[in-house]
Amino acid sequence: MWTSGRMSNAKNLFGLGISLYFWGLMDLTTTVLSGSARPLTEGQEDNLSDKLHQRMKRSWVWNQFFVLEEYTGTDPLYVGKLHSDMDRGDGSIKYILSGEGAGIVFTIDDTTGDIHAIQRLDREERSQYTLRAQALDRRTGRPMEPESEFIIKIQDINDNEPKFLDGPYVASVPEMSPVGTSVIQVTATDADDPTYGNSARVVYSILQGQPYFSVDSRTGLIRTALMNMDREAKEYYEVIIQAKDMGGQLGGLAGTTTVNITLSDVNDNPPRFPQKHYQMSVLESAPISSTVGRVVAKDLDEGINAEMKYSLVDGDGLDVFDINTDPNYQVGIITVRKPLSFESKKSYTLKVEGANPHLEMRFLNLGPFRDTTTVHISVEDVDEPPVFESSIYFVEVPEDVEIGTTIQIISAKDPDVTNNSIRYSIDRSSDPGRFFYVDITSGALMTARPLDREDISWHNITVLAMELNNPSQVGSVSVTVKVLDVNDNAPEFARFYEAFVCENAKAGQLIQTVSAIDRDDPQEGQHFYYSLAPEAANNPNFTLRDNQDNTAWVLTRRSGFRQHEQNTFYLPILISDNGRPVLSSTGTLTVHVCSCDEEGMVMSCNAEAYVLPVSLSRGALIAILACIFVLLVLVLLILSMRRQRKQPYIIDEEENIHENIVRYDDEGGGEEDTEAFDIAAMWNPREAQLVVKNRQDMLPEIESLSRYVPQACVMDNNVHSYVLAKLYEADMDLWAPPFDSLQTYMFEGSGSVAESLSSLQSVTTDSDQSYDYLTDWGPRFKKLAEMYGATDSSGALW
Repeated sequence: MWTSGRMSNAKNLFGLGISLYFWGLMDLTTTVLSGSARPLTEGQEDNLSDKLHQRMKRSWVWNQFFVLEEYTGTDPLYVGKLHSDMDRGDGSIKYILSGEGAGIVFTIDDTTGDIHAIQRLDREERSQYTLRAQALDRRTGRPMEPESEFIIKIQDINDNEPKFLDGPYVASVPEMSPVGTSVIQVTATDADDPTYGNSARVVYSILQGQPYFSVDSRTGLIRTALMNMDREAKEYYEVIIQAKDMGGQLGGLAGTTTVNITLSDVNDNPPRFPQKHYQMSVLESAPISSTVGRVVAKDLDEGINAEMKYSLVDGDGLDVFDINTDPNYQVGIITVRKPLSFESKKSYTLKVEGANPHLEMRFLNLGPFRDTTTVHISVEDVDEPPVFESSIYFVEVPEDVEIGTTIQIISAKDPDVTNNSIRYSIDRSSDPGRFFYVDITSGALMTARPLDREDISWHNITVLAMELNNPSQVGSVSVTVKVLDVNDNAPEFARFYEAFVCENAKAGQLIQTVSAIDRDDPQEGQHFYYSLAPEAANNPNFTLRDNQDNTAWVLTRRSGFRQHEQNTFYLPILISDNGRPVLSSTGTLTVHVCSCDEEGMVMSCNAEAYVLPVSLSRGALIAILACIFVLLVLVLLILSMRRQRKQPYIIDEEENIHENIVRYDDEGGGEEDTEAFDIAAMWNPREAQLVVKNRQDMLPEIESLSRYVPQACVMDNNVHSYVLAKLYEADMDLWAPPFDSLQTYMFEGSGSVAESLSSLQSVTTDSDQSYDYLTDWGPRFKKLAEMYGATDSSGALW
């Protein structure tokens, strides 16, 4: 039978005591195997083996061995002893150990059966080993007893300190929290055996973080220990927690961890403006919504608790300025709400309030959570463009208004204190047809060309006002001109009318319905009156009936039309409108006589062709064509001779001659015509100083326009109207010289800028133009009359 033993040595008394304690608790059951110690025969061994296999249940229990972990001695650690009752101590029995750790961790003395641990044991790595033992005959190698299994358990000692597996910890707690507010729970783990002694019993304590925080010694829950902790005073705390085993007793192992605690913000600080007075300035030309300046209220809180809402609560600029809150930087942005004017108001005062929109009821006693500041805004003067008295002008003008008529006075002024003079002009892109002109100084808007409602009924022009001393400052205004209708268009047929009448038509038969159109648009509506023209009022063939609905019927007055007598009739119809004055026109209705069938269907409208005699010979035709060719040649020759007969004037180079008419080789002006034209004479002939300017004499090749200049126009003070009328006249006359080449003087001789024109000399010339009217201008124009009025003594050539 197997027995086990445990011996102690002086090196491990404590381990021996523990082993003896556990051996005393074992229930050892042994089975005495009879027989001698001598070796068994082969038959006996087989018999014994059969009996062992047939045994269903052992009558003994092999118990456990216990060994302490973490043995630090130099000799192998004694575990226990295996012994067989057949062992007589003579070394004939050989003990063999197999199983977990056999030969590596544990060894056995094959003679004595002593088991030793040859490696350091750690219960936390492996708490037990299962092995098997067998006793063999050393000589034959046959088993003396059946193989038995036993367990070696590693006995725990306090060799592991508590560890915080989740550390270090990060936690937060609201500032100003009451004492005892839970922050975070920490947990330490001890790898020692919790079922054996106090090796795994952990107690928590705080090493750093007092008096702000405390920890529950049993649960590890951290709580606040100080009231009114202010984040703005101290935000971050580093707390060190210790966990100690053995129930915290002396000799226990300990582990620590760090808990980083942050005080989260609450709205416990009201906003405050660091400045109670702000001084700002803004240009009076600042556009709407432009930024004037920024104000900021400081709040020691953060996040949503530091959000700010700015508003204007008082001041004289509440309707002129506005304030908005920048959500990113929590500043108040003051902007322009309405246009500013330095001349109207030079400064404004605003009272700005900054407040927290998110409040906490338990901290209202720390308020009020709002503050105010004063903002002074100065408006700076800038050079502004001229401002018109009206933002838009609307003018109604009849289309028959005369050229040069003032239709509206456009007035603008400089809004600045300097009040510079204004010069007016028209943006030509808005008036490409140049229908209007504005006086440069007075702003009088005048017509420059005839208006026609039927062509353009509305004109939208832009008038510009520019400061005289600063041309870069330009203001503009829109002028809408509505052209009113006058009755200046006669009614006419809506289309070309052509009617057909059958030869068998009867009297009173309707052959055509006519209608008319009128480009005018009278307010009372259009109504046309139809009648036969006076020369056709008594014609015996057709009559006309006015239907009083702007249409008329043309009826036959007789029957018996014949194509061979007359196949086409032209009936003039007089059409009148209801305008003032009444306008009328004559339209012609062409009536063809056609042959028709019995049902009135047209069969043919062609009269029998009149056959001309064809007896003309080829020679006669050639003679006719030759005559026509000769006539054409003669006409061309006459025209050529008339052009060559114009003789140049003989000019005395020694005399200084001023010409009123200048010939232009190229369209447009140049230095010569600029020198020849003195605008001062046009503005005020009496005050203009005489400046004698020499220029190259030019041969006048166009007729004088002096006879077209009405003296009444020259006497009129409205020079603009006169100039505009002459300008339009020159634009419409393709053969007239440019307008700026004409100098028309009312005063001649003494007191006249032009003085006398009698110095002009020229030979007489033949011309198809009569200048006899020059003799009616008086003795001062005698020389001019002789130059242009006399004819060549030789007479005309044709």
